[in-house]
Amino acid sequence: TLVEPELLEQWLLPVFDLRLEAGADFTFRREPMPEWDGVVHCRLLECDEPRKLSYAWVVGDMQTVVTFTLEPTPSGTRMALVHSGFREDQKRNWGGARYGWKMMAEKLVALLGRVA
Repeated sequence: TLVEPELLEQWLLPVFDLRLEAGADFTFRREPMPEWDGVVHCRLLECDEPRKLSYAWVVGDMQTVVTFTLEPTPSGTRMALVHSGFREDQKRNWGGARYGWKMMAEKLVALLGRVA
């Protein structure tokens, strides 16, 4: 499963204290960057394994929601990612998230090629 901490680290970010229970807090951490301490505080909002995973994504004073949904298809599985809740004054953050998710999606495709 792609929520295993050792797999998440390969395509998303290193995860700490992940429990698949609604309301559980966990963090993603990486080395700090300019204007970001490298920590994403999260709270699991919904876990309908293996179909849906939704969690609050909090960086500084910005709180958004990340939702992954898996849907069976005739040829395999379709994964949808929705990162929502950006305010109008957070266009720069939205752009950064868009860039980051594209980069992470490429890592996920490579990982799936290795573990499938």
